Amino acid sequence: MAALAGTILLLDQLTKYIVLRYLGRADEVVVVDGFFKFVHWTNTGAAWSLFHGNNHMLAIISLIAFGALVLFRHHFEAHTKLGQIALGLMFGGILGNLVDRLHPDRYHVIDFLYFFVYKRGGGEAGFPAFNIADIAICTGVGLLFLLSWRNGAEEMKKAKEEVAATPPKTE
Repeated sequence: MAALAGTILLLDQLTKYIVLRYLGRADEVVVVDGFFKFVHWTNTGAAWSLFHGNNHMLAIISLIAFGALVLFRHHFEAHTKLGQIALGLMFGGILGNLVDRLHPDRYHVIDFLYFFVYKRGGGEAGFPAFNIADIAICTGVGLLFLLSWRNGAEEMKKAKEEVAATPPKTE
């Protein structure tokens, strides 16, 4: 779990360093015209720039979420390989964006992956720009949902089997 979190953190910060080094703020480099660009966009909010301008509050929330995940990780399938991967991804992603939020030269998250399509009449319709930390967090949360769903289905099946195996009461 820790090795994966460290790898995600390192990869996230390395890619953001490359963006900072080679792209000016708000610069864009088209990779696949009409589909994908590298961008250098800043985000002081959460996903989709929700709560824009609340960087410090979101840093505090990130710290609390990280601490809660560490303290209660045994409730999140940490005993399974897939659960450890999910938590490792989430830990690394949270830390990656937290470093950005607390970095004294920035105080914002750097997003650089932007997928889009051209709209009729001009302009772009795109998915909000994101980064490696965002990918890790979303993947980790998705894995935890799948684990919870799978375990819920298994528990439901066991309960049905127990009910079917219980002989009816006779009076």
